[in-house]
Amino acid sequence: MNIFRLAGDMTHLASVLVLLLKIHTIKSCAGVSLKTQELYALVFAARYLDIFTSYISLYNTVMKLIFLGSSFSIVWYMRYHKIVRRSYDKDQDTFRHYFLVLPCLLLALLIHEKFTFKEVVWTFSLYLEAVAILPQLVLLQRTRNIDNLTGQYVFLLGGYRALYILNWIYRYFTEPHFVHWITWVSGLVQTLLYADFFYYYFQSWKNNRKLHLPA
Repeated sequence: MNIFRLAGDMTHLASVLVLLLKIHTIKSCAGVSLKTQELYALVFAARYLDIFTSYISLYNTVMKLIFLGSSFSIVWYMRYHKIVRRSYDKDQDTFRHYFLVLPCLLLALLIHEKFTFKEVVWTFSLYLEAVAILPQLVLLQRTRNIDNLTGQYVFLLGGYRALYILNWIYRYFTEPHFVHWITWVSGLVQTLLYADFFYYYFQSWKNNRKLHLPA
């Protein structure tokens, strides 16, 4: 554990809390992509298959439970809550997210560190997480008007991955033999997908105006 890893985890946790705050208090999921939330639920389900068989630390287990529980609860709210689901913009959230799942699975079968079920599924979760934000970014570009909580959610989500890159750089220079190319490349791709959003987010913040993305 180091300051960058901890900051990344807390930023990731903050992004989830912001989204849950929006859903629970405002009873709205406007501007939020259900497709992205379903992909994240699949990411965490695949990544944390070992939650009851492999114990690392209390911190690790608690974080796993939080991300698993929150991701599936967000999907449930958006699909089945009688008030929240009314605000879901199904007509705009049309990205065919299932087309991302199979290529990520095939890539995990081809490129992995070790050919075991656990390792392949974990690698699949890395590849899928790298592109899971795409439906959300496409939805934001289509709707253009972005409320503060949705903008903060996406910003924090991108910030978490950027902090993890700093964590990897730190560990590379401080830990012998710390080389994980699959994790690094996946994380870099994921962060680069946020580049356009980051630019307009900072422009909005600098000019003190509402966040808009170009169509």
